[in-house]
Amino acid sequence: MPSASGGFDDGVAGIIRGWASVRPELGVEPLEIFGRLHRSYLLYRSEINAGFERFGINEAGFDVLACLRRAEPHYRRTAGELAKQTLVTTGGLTLRVNRLEKAGLVTRQRDNDDARVVYVALTDAGRQLVDEVSDAHFAMLARLLDPIDGPDRQQLAHLLFRLEDSLRAAGAGIEDEAASA
Repeated sequence: MPSASGGFDDGVAGIIRGWASVRPELGVEPLEIFGRLHRSYLLYRSEINAGFERFGINEAGFDVLACLRRAEPHYRRTAGELAKQTLVTTGGLTLRVNRLEKAGLVTRQRDNDDARVVYVALTDAGRQLVDEVSDAHFAMLARLLDPIDGPDRQQLAHLLFRLEDSLRAAGAGIEDEAASA
């Protein structure tokens, strides 16, 4: 919450005041954004992970299932397509797909015309689960944003878009690092 001086009075503000006390010459203003972004991210992750756990799945598994669910009409993609859409390497994706296949949520299918091409496809159980999880997940995301009104949400989305652009422009390789996360 903003303090009487116009700033914010939260844990990040306390850290900034601490640095100002011991190192007044240190430019810690970026912490106003990145500190709060990090704390918000941790709270967000905690909420979504708890939501996924209620369905016996994790975020990585949901990511793959959701990507397949959006792949109409056959609900399937090649490993390369999945890797691009889920921002993981094909090696990391293999582990995810193996777990989902073992759980009966996806299958691997050879292409009818080119046997070298293998698709990962949703099973009926996978489609049912991803639909149930998606319903709960997006309702939870909406609940998390309830206190923020429409114009503020739009402004926040715009500023986060600009922040991502700024981060990409600031350092080559950021996209590569994000893709391997």
